[in-house]
Amino acid sequence: MFDAVASGNKAPWRKYYADDCIFNDEKGRSLDKTKLIADIEPLPQGYSGTIRVTHPESRITADTAVLSYDTDETETIFGQELHARYHGTDTWLLRNGQWQIVAAQTMRYYEDPAVGRAAVEKLPGWVGGYALGAERKTVVTTENGQLFMERTSGKKAQLLPESSDIFFRKGVEGRILFNADEHGKIDQLIDRRNNEDVIWKKVG
Repeated sequence: MFDAVASGNKAPWRKYYADDCIFNDEKGRSLDKTKLIADIEPLPQGYSGTIRVTHPESRITADTAVLSYDTDETETIFGQELHARYHGTDTWLLRNGQWQIVAAQTMRYYEDPAVGRAAVEKLPGWVGGYALGAERKTVVTTENGQLFMERTSGKKAQLLPESSDIFFRKGVEGRILFNADEHGKIDQLIDRRNNEDVIWKKVG
């Protein structure tokens, strides 16, 4: 089935997915068989790719099988190579002498973005204390031109630049941004998670 994705070959997907299947993908979509098959299209001109299954594990009974596995995707777009990793779980049922998938779920592994270059001239303005409330504070400091955030609990993390003024913490999904007021003075640290913001107000 994965070998058929790049070419848009729908045949194995029609064969191995049950008519009443539930397919949940890494984009948060829930597809029935009709929508799933319609989603299998050949890659555009200039695109190519492969999907390799790794680390398979299975649990099998008389008429039910659960397959858990990773997939490593390589996509080449006009000579530029991209990579992504996913985890999938498929539930197969034996019905009328045929094994078919009745439920499938795919999740994408989080990976940090590439480290960029911070706007070094802005570092002094970002330094200081920020608070959610009286008992929950964090302090932003610099060391050797690098930015760090340390919370009241003592947990300290480096803020790595994704671009000149957008930061991330290694292994943590989300972004850290600094908001300036109408006078250009930093007044908030924004902890952006899945497009929702936790606002820390600058207190010093």
